[in-house]
Amino acid sequence: MGLRRGIGLLVVLSVAALNLVACATTTGDPPPTLYKRLGGREGIALVVGDFVTSMAGDSRVNARFKDMKGPEIEKLKSHLTDQICDATGGPCSYLGRDMKTAHKGMKITDAEWNATVENLTKALDKHKVDPKDRSELLGLLGPMKADIVGQ
Repeated sequence: MGLRRGIGLLVVLSVAALNLVACATTTGDPPPTLYKRLGGREGIALVVGDFVTSMAGDSRVNARFKDMKGPEIEKLKSHLTDQICDATGGPCSYLGRDMKTAHKGMKITDAEWNATVENLTKALDKHKVDPKDRSELLGLLGPMKADIVGQ
């Protein structure tokens, strides 16, 4: 084998090795979305169910739900599940009203908002949602406060 041929083979092998390393570092599966980490739509629906139950039992906010009938509660759960599914990268589409319109005239207070966040956190904790995932979800939902409180 000549020197030129040996160097050529070395260059080819080096390039091949670099390509293998590059492929190994760029073709890995992407990290799962928050939607998947929450257990998909089913996992989200379980959290939402416990959240709504907590809201209905919480004297700080339950007056808002006292007149709701069974089908209205189920619609609320479905909308909340779709909204969280959509916000966390899932395949759902939230088709309900925007938050400002949905809460117009309700005059929701900061104390009610805080109670709502506490109830959601309690539901997430009950389902052993990782603290990092819980924080990420609350971070996605937090900006809605401006369109909900005081409307």
